[in-house]
Amino acid sequence: MDKAGVGWMVLVLGIMVFWANGDNYVAAPLIVEVARDFHLEISAAAQAITAYMLPFGLFTLLFGPLADKYGKARVINLAAWGTAIFCALCAWASDLTSLSVMRALSGAFASGILPVTMSLIGDSFGQDPKEMQNALGKVLGMMFLGGASGTAIGGALAYLGSWRMVYLVYGLAGLVIALIMWRTIEQRPGTSAGVGFRAAYEEALANTRLLKTVSIIFLNGFAVFGSFSYTGKFVELRTGHNILWVGLILTCFGLATVLGGRKAGSWRQKYGNRLLLWSGTLAGVAWGAMGAWTSPLLICLSLGGLGLGFIIIQSTLLATAQQLMPQRRGTVMSLASFNMFVGGGLGTLVNGQILNWVGFPAVFLLAAALILLAGILAMVCLSKVSLIPVKMS
Repeated sequence: MDKAGVGWMVLVLGIMVFWANGDNYVAAPLIVEVARDFHLEISAAAQAITAYMLPFGLFTLLFGPLADKYGKARVINLAAWGTAIFCALCAWASDLTSLSVMRALSGAFASGILPVTMSLIGDSFGQDPKEMQNALGKVLGMMFLGGASGTAIGGALAYLGSWRMVYLVYGLAGLVIALIMWRTIEQRPGTSAGVGFRAAYEEALANTRLLKTVSIIFLNGFAVFGSFSYTGKFVELRTGHNILWVGLILTCFGLATVLGGRKAGSWRQKYGNRLLLWSGTLAGVAWGAMGAWTSPLLICLSLGGLGLGFIIIQSTLLATAQQLMPQRRGTVMSLASFNMFVGGGLGTLVNGQILNWVGFPAVFLLAAALILLAGILAMVCLSKVSLIPVKMS
């Protein structure tokens, strides 16, 4: 594939993960309307969120080996079509049960989009590690922007129509992107035909360096996703803004990941592994101060600092993990994605208890310390893995 073709592929995949991750995050602000429509308590309506997240976490481990065996573009297409179709069908749910079933099926398919997308990019840039990390950063940034802006987009659509319109718009947008992907992205054969799930994961789990790398990804997910889940409520309480303005403020995190992700590989080549320590420090300081702010501007600066530091560390870890097992990129990215989201889920659970006991500042301070630790561990562990040529100043 020529340079223009690769650039187009990265753009299309970035738009796809934007909508797919937005579909993930958009459900939370809709729960109040869903409960009202179906005459339920909010706690009962939250079943629709759980119905999405559980299969999303479990099926993440399924798609990577399938992509390695049958071809990454083919599996991404399947995941994209399934996610879009079942997301759109949520608009016609007649009760909580039917909504939960559609959300579960959408989540199961969506779990294959991010890890396989990351591995396809790795295959396309395997001979140019710097550009590979830049491309990974771009797509990751679009993913986080989709999640961060999901609240604002969902709130605006729900205000103009209803919660059903939100699912319909996200589903139709996904169908358009899935059709474009199917028509324009080259279908390549798998890289490990004949390898089963057990053999694939046995090989991955036997790689000590890979386990260290995905463990730091778990820590990053615990810190960032586990605390970001409560940021919307924090911003609402501190600023008094409505859900639409809160969503726009949260978008600062996503914008910072997009901007930082585009240059992450270039910066690492220039500054070396010290960049990981600097990034952890930036994210840690910014997020540790978050609990003290009431000004929307300062909150935006903290969100931006977190996003910039996080995306540099995360894209470096993902690029390194892929290069440790280039013939099993799909399996590796499934393992990495599983750790990232399980870490986020566990972090959300733990931080929920901390929030009840101590309050918001403690949630942000703990996350800040863990992000700094992730930066230090990444610098130490990756200094022993000479995969991306670096120019030390």
